[in-house]
Amino acid sequence: MIPTLRTARLLLEPYVPEDEEGFVALFQDTRVSQWMGDGPASEADDRALFGRIFTKVYARELFDVWAVRRDGVLIGHAEIKPTDVVGGHEIVYALIPTAWGNGLGTELAEKLVAYGFDTLGLPEVHATVAARNHASLALLGRIGFEHVRDIEEDDGTVTQVLTHCRAATQGRAKAVA
Repeated sequence: MIPTLRTARLLLEPYVPEDEEGFVALFQDTRVSQWMGDGPASEADDRALFGRIFTKVYARELFDVWAVRRDGVLIGHAEIKPTDVVGGHEIVYALIPTAWGNGLGTELAEKLVAYGFDTLGLPEVHATVAARNHASLALLGRIGFEHVRDIEEDDGTVTQVLTHCRAATQGRAKAVA
């Protein structure tokens, strides 16, 4: 069962079938999809992906995937999932461009990390980010992620693997206290 999560301004809850149009619009926006997975996909592929959230991910309880809402409106996507690429759990998040630049991405990423540590009991949380995605790299750096290694992709681009360790979070909290 996917839990509902809250931040000061966001609600993360399981998708419902009525979210399909908003999900597809998010993933069809190339300003967003250029940073997601293998990049932009066809509308049919994005609709199929949305369907698999219900038929595969939720049905088999594979990992946690949320619709991200602000004031009742779907504005993003979030997940935390195991991945062989990093040998652990990775966070994935995306927001519509009109939600960029006002701290919502930071709020969302911090909530995903806290969920990984506090609910899933993970010792560390990872993120994989295109080296050209300076905004996400800066955001993750601000909340405690550190660059671990680079992956050279088949197309010649570079993906950075970043890790946030629970021990580092606890150490910072003690230093502030």
